[in-house]
Amino acid sequence: MRKVTSWKLFLFVGAALFCAVEAGAQVPAPAVPLAPVPPALLHAKTVFISNAGADSGLFPHPFSGDPDRAYNEFYAGIQSWGRYQLVADPSEADVVFELQLIAPYGPSAPNKQNGASDPLPMFRLVIFDRKTHYVLWALTESITVALLQKTHDNNFDLALTALTLDLRRLASAPTSAAANH
Repeated sequence: MRKVTSWKLFLFVGAALFCAVEAGAQVPAPAVPLAPVPPALLHAKTVFISNAGADSGLFPHPFSGDPDRAYNEFYAGIQSWGRYQLVADPSEADVVFELQLIAPYGPSAPNKQNGASDPLPMFRLVIFDRKTHYVLWALTESITVALLQKTHDNNFDLALTALTLDLRRLASAPTSAAANH
């Protein structure tokens, strides 16, 4: 009889704990107010795009083309967007977009004998206020690793497009968030 009572108590406590966890899971997290986007970024009209280059060893494999490929494609994407007037001299710009293709090393794979890891390529876009030279914002998009050259190139294009979309979302942030802080 004692085993049955212990078992019932165990089930009751387990059910009560499950209900408490479920009830806690249904409570929405408190809304976090949006932090302001710097007004200099939101109100910029002219942009200089700076080519900060690419880490070595990424061209012609795993990516086709040359180290200027990202700069050329990003420049064309921003130009076709039409939101900014692109200028040839940073002194004429409101903000500077510095684009770089980096490949820091990721975590070491457990099956590698020497403990080395493969590079994890990503785009980094740093937005500077031209007048003060302070960083206003930075965006990063990783490039998914692939085995085939064609897939590497496709992932390169997808990540660069995602970076451009990140920038569009940022530049379209509500100006009221900036005014509230």
